[in-house]
Amino acid sequence: MKIILLGYMASGKSTIGKEVSKKLCMNFIDLDDYISEQEKMSISEIFKIKGEIYFRRIENTYLQEILNSKGNFVLSLGGGTPCYANNMELINNSEAKSIYIKASISTLVTRLIKEKSKRPLVASLENEKITEFVAKHLFERRFFYEQAEIVMNTEDKSIEEIVKETIIILH
Repeated sequence: MKIILLGYMASGKSTIGKEVSKKLCMNFIDLDDYISEQEKMSISEIFKIKGEIYFRRIENTYLQEILNSKGNFVLSLGGGTPCYANNMELINNSEAKSIYIKASISTLVTRLIKEKSKRPLVASLENEKITEFVAKHLFERRFFYEQAEIVMNTEDKSIEEIVKETIIILH
């Protein structure tokens, strides 16, 4: 089984992905970490040195590489991955199950403010500006996110509840 988790940054894709992969005894892959390892640079360095167009091109290449690989895995995508190239089409035409990890704007903003230093896209924003930024971004990306096979609403649920629900849906 191949499982792909997608959603906005700070929606919990990596946290949920790691837990689901443990419970199902599968490999966990974070696409951004995978790209960093392959390119021997952090994502922010790739953006800074080679630019977003380069990043989006290699992101698509590595996504295809992972989708075509043998074996089972849980893959957590970057927040923007579904919105570029033909990534959602690739995912939906693969044998993988795609799950949109959906969180509210207020939940995302609360998490992003806490993790601001690790989030280059919001690091330079004043806290008051983050809500507007997230709302605008989500509006632009929702079309892509909602193409996932399964939409998992995570609002007011613990990690354990979300993991349990995810496993039930998959079986």
